[in-house]
Amino acid sequence: QVQLVESGGGLVQAGGSLRLSCAASGIMFSSNVMGWYRQAPGQQRELVAQITRIGNTDYAASVKGRFTISRDNAKSTLYLQMNSLKPEDTAVYYCKSLSSYGDYWGQGTQVTVSS
Repeated sequence: QVQLVESGGGLVQAGGSLRLSCAASGIMFSSNVMGWYRQAPGQQRELVAQITRIGNTDYAASVKGRFTISRDNAKSTLYLQMNSLKPEDTAVYYCKSLSSYGDYWGQGTQVTVSS
């Protein structure tokens, strides 16, 4: 059974930091591309950052230089370090696993940034 469990969300003031985690099980974590997505109310879900199995990264323009995606293959865990948070970063953040065997989503964690 595949499980992706996000944690680390919460309420933070603008300019603050949060670190999201996504603990994976039931997948070949080290072989998969992993990504963080977010969805704000009334908006479409969008890609925030993505990391390949060898650690190549890609970021949305809106978060480049503020967010850092990383992975610990030994722990089957994906991370998103978010610094200099802005109110427009408020959204539900989702972890996604991508592979030729199928794509899987976590349940999401709420991030709220107050001004």
